[in-house]
Amino acid sequence: MIALALALWPVHGFAYNDQRVQNLDSLERVVAAWTPDAIDNASTRQLVDLNNAYRSLMRGYSHVNTEKSMFYARKAIGISHPRGWNDADSDALRYIGQLFYGREQYDSAMFYYKLSLVCVDSMAAGATSPTNPEGYPQREIDDAYSALYGSIGNLYNMMDSIPEAMRWYEKAGEIFERYGWNESNSVLWYNIGETWIDEGDMRKAEAAYDKAMEYAVASADSLMIVDVWKGYGRLYMEQGKPWKSLPFLRRADAYYAAHPDYSPGFRTENLNYMKEVLSAQKRVLTWVILFCVVLLLLVVVLAVWLVRRRRVTMQVASEPPSEIKSASGVKITGREKEILDLLSKGYTAGQIADALCLSPETIKWYRKRLLVKFDVANTAELIFRAGEEGLL
Repeated sequence: MIALALALWPVHGFAYNDQRVQNLDSLERVVAAWTPDAIDNASTRQLVDLNNAYRSLMRGYSHVNTEKSMFYARKAIGISHPRGWNDADSDALRYIGQLFYGREQYDSAMFYYKLSLVCVDSMAAGATSPTNPEGYPQREIDDAYSALYGSIGNLYNMMDSIPEAMRWYEKAGEIFERYGWNESNSVLWYNIGETWIDEGDMRKAEAAYDKAMEYAVASADSLMIVDVWKGYGRLYMEQGKPWKSLPFLRRADAYYAAHPDYSPGFRTENLNYMKEVLSAQKRVLTWVILFCVVLLLLVVVLAVWLVRRRRVTMQVASEPPSEIKSASGVKITGREKEILDLLSKGYTAGQIADALCLSPETIKWYRKRLLVKFDVANTAELIFRAGEEGLL
């Protein structure tokens, strides 16, 4: 699964706020008026504004038209690179890297990320720009570093270099923690949770989602809270707990449905998870119903057996109390003598049961007891032995 890019536009406050809502057509008409000659004769202030406009279009189109986003990123670099504006260069180069990342062209993405990193290193070394004539503030440098560290971590993640991905994530997290950037930390830990699910380590995944939710709540970022709900839904789905998963996925879907401008792909992904969970619930429910049916049948069989057993016990208890001793000292009851006599006459168990008003099961039980007492294997041997003992 493609991890979230760490360079999200901040959404401060719990209420939903789509940062991409802007009049892109109007902005495009403004920048279209800038011909190459006009750019060559523009003041530094005008070029800074134009570069910012190009990068606004770059960001605005990043989710809806990647070709336009890349076009405006390159236009921005055309202004900033010849003039050594490292912050603007770094921003545009990183966006181009992200666009290649979205296309799964990872070598190209890494190339542009590394170019962007060179620009940030120049900023850290003391480079200046029209907006930062005395050098870049450390906070701005760290902001650029952290965005790149997270993006490079995502890239290594997709290339299945998990230890390397975690190393870059850790570098980003250190900066987020230093400045108390809870929103960014929430995105970071969400990505880490997704990574551990893909790796099959559910314990680490749950711990990562817990951290993501902690930071999301601290930042009051409603979108990030919803994304973590989706993460929990996926986690419990992978753990085979559909009833625990579904409430999280439903809450996330309700939010995505109410705010369709926020990453439609997230809702599609969430709906796919819901479909899997509902299918899993159906399978589990089918097995539960089948188990209950089998259990009910077993209970019925056991109840019938117990009724028959009780009937046999009651009939045995009602047998004549008299006791007869054979020549060798074998003792049989009066009831056993009655059954023995009828067996010797060739009666079947059913016929004996009818004659003595007992159940066939009771007669079979008595017959087994007689076989044991006389230590014989079958009815023929029993009758022969009983005759020898003077009982017939």
